[in-house]
Amino acid sequence: MTLSPAFHEVRFPVDISLGSSGGPERSTEIVTLGSGHEQRNQRWSLSRRKFDAGYGFKGLDALHDVIAFFEARRGPLFGFRFRDPLDWKSCNPSQTPDVSDQQIGIGTGDEFQFQLIKSYGEGENGHTRPISKPVADTVRVAVDGQEQVLQSEFVVDPTSGSISFVTPPVAGALITAGFDFDVPVRFLSEQLSVNLDAFAAGQVPNISLIEVRP
Repeated sequence: MTLSPAFHEVRFPVDISLGSSGGPERSTEIVTLGSGHEQRNQRWSLSRRKFDAGYGFKGLDALHDVIAFFEARRGPLFGFRFRDPLDWKSCNPSQTPDVSDQQIGIGTGDEFQFQLIKSYGEGENGHTRPISKPVADTVRVAVDGQEQVLQSEFVVDPTSGSISFVTPPVAGALITAGFDFDVPVRFLSEQLSVNLDAFAAGQVPNISLIEVRP
């Protein structure tokens, strides 16, 4: 048995992840009553993302790189960072993150730390997703619209998504942020099985990844 950290702070090759498929998955228990009506129960409070990175390969060199990456992670033993090609910014994919993108908290006057989050939808039906793997040098933070200076006024922990202020924001101050982020994932399978003849004929290998909880 290997006792070691369960996560490596390295990113899966971005040029391959950009061609991947996948997205969020929910777990919902659905019971159909005799009347035909349904009762639905949400089993997970947060969605869990799954990806197939096999669609991003453009040659043998890329395949070799992923085999090396797989070996370095010891298969599914260690998690790693993955850029979701559809959802990796605090804003829309075509936009540049802005300091006002996401509201991450309200100052209390004595609270130093706040968690990066991304909100989906609005109002009572909206969903809030904790962001645990921000890209550190992209994180911008503002207090009541006044952008703060990284390192001198706040710091960010890229391994957890926690923001720490040097001086706690005053009570009632609106705290906002903009950022790029990755998804923490691991390989789903213990084996990478690739048929080179099929690969040469255009058949994509299956490289399945699944999100891990922070």
